[in-house]
Amino acid sequence: MRVEHRIFEIIAVFCFVVAIVYTVLAQEAVGIAGLFLTGGLALIVGTYFRFVARRLEGRPEDNPDAEVSDGAGDVGFFSPGSYWPVALAGAVALFGISLAFFYVWAMVISGVLLLLAIAGLVFEYHIRPAEH
Repeated sequence: MRVEHRIFEIIAVFCFVVAIVYTVLAQEAVGIAGLFLTGGLALIVGTYFRFVARRLEGRPEDNPDAEVSDGAGDVGFFSPGSYWPVALAGAVALFGISLAFFYVWAMVISGVLLLLAIAGLVFEYHIRPAEH
């Protein structure tokens, strides 16, 4: 995780520097706010990765002398596939469109669809393969 937190912290510093330069040169409120908020969000992610990196043991990605074979092995269980993320994206898109046009009836329908998609995604059941 050391590589990841460095990347996000470099992006945060870059955004803050660009925001300061933009503040001096352009003096436009929306761009200034956007750049400072982008830097802040990158700093939040970088700080999270820094704290997580302290708790985890070293990974092959963090070792400059590591070989490709050092990363071999079981990574974990991943779901073979699910259609619930597609339903969730459709419900969110419908809710966003209905919110943009302020159709309350469509917001109610898409809200129900959104709750159903979230419940389906959270409570879907997959049979895990047998451990050997």
